[in-house]
Amino acid sequence: MNTEPIQPQETTPTSRARRRRARRALIPSTNDERADFLEELARRAYPSIEFFLFSLLGGAVIGFGYLLNSPGLLMAGALLAPLMTPWVGLCLATVTGSLRYFLQTLGSLLVGGIIILVTSFVAGFAARIWMPLPLSQAIQHARLWWPDLVIVAFGAVLLVVSFARSEARPILPSVLLAYELYLPLSAAGFGLAGGEPGIWPQGLLVFLVHLSLATLLGLITLFILRFRPLNIAGYVMGAGIILTSLVLLFVLTGLGELAFKGTAAGPVAPTHTPSVLSLPSVTPTVISPPTRIVTSQPSQTPSPEPTPPITPTPTATPVYAIINAQGFDSAIIREAPGFNSIVVTGLPNGSLVVVLPETETIDGSIWVHIYISQTDQEGWVLQTVLFRTTPTPNP
Repeated sequence: MNTEPIQPQETTPTSRARRRRARRALIPSTNDERADFLEELARRAYPSIEFFLFSLLGGAVIGFGYLLNSPGLLMAGALLAPLMTPWVGLCLATVTGSLRYFLQTLGSLLVGGIIILVTSFVAGFAARIWMPLPLSQAIQHARLWWPDLVIVAFGAVLLVVSFARSEARPILPSVLLAYELYLPLSAAGFGLAGGEPGIWPQGLLVFLVHLSLATLLGLITLFILRFRPLNIAGYVMGAGIILTSLVLLFVLTGLGELAFKGTAAGPVAPTHTPSVLSLPSVTPTVISPPTRIVTSQPSQTPSPEPTPPITPTPTATPVYAIINAQGFDSAIIREAPGFNSIVVTGLPNGSLVVVLPETETIDGSIWVHIYISQTDQEGWVLQTVLFRTTPTPNP
């Protein structure tokens, strides 16, 4: 009996090889390879128990950093924060139109954010015991800064590209994004529990701006990488998320200006009164002349006494100034002159204050004593951040 040699069967490529080939091509050409590629990305982006554990650990360190006003602890908290891959999964679910996966990743991000708020709330409540404390770090991270927006944009784009192009853990871009999302959110919870003005709800608004910008740029990056929705529902979902992000950015930033808390991003012109600032009216104080009372006796007729002329007492006109911190969006008000003094509060550009006569010069810097009528507080601020103005008295 003749036997023919058995020809080796052609083996199909393994899933790992297919994934490598798909990654080199970014988007696979066949439906099977595309499905395997998206399935792998979705699996890697799916939140695990580590995401919530490291959210708890990182949030506790960040809250403790605000309590001690320590930038080093804040950075350590960002390093301990979990990988922000669920956010990538949220963007991926949006461009592919997977509603179920979108809700799963969104829910995990909400739970992680609640963990951050709770841990920072506990730290803020503990801060009440040792008040007053220097809270410059919490005030700073509850403000919108242009350098932070640049870091958000860089971190979001780099995280999406690194996640889609490599199986390695994108640690560096994740730390950048976690720093810009978790720190303002933690500052909001800290300020809410601590009862400090100027921290809550500004920190929450900064978090929403950062999240909206990151999501918008993440979706655009995925579209550039040729990720496309699989059906019409994907296009509708993507358009809805993009529109929501744009609306939040427009409302919360005011096209380049901080609309909340009367903050303006640009410098204040000398003759311009910010539209979001309501200047108090200065009403001249009228001093009534004293009334001379003469008691008349029934048995005597009092002789009229000449009334001496009354000289009106001049009153000092209050000196007002507008906060105008060049290159920054707000100024820090301290309890006493000097950079080592306790922080009282932070005032955004455009805020109106009353300038008191006391000044002090420390290490070449001139400090001015001011009064904040809106919050009934006094403090000291650098002279360089004050722009004097003279409100017109009401008729």
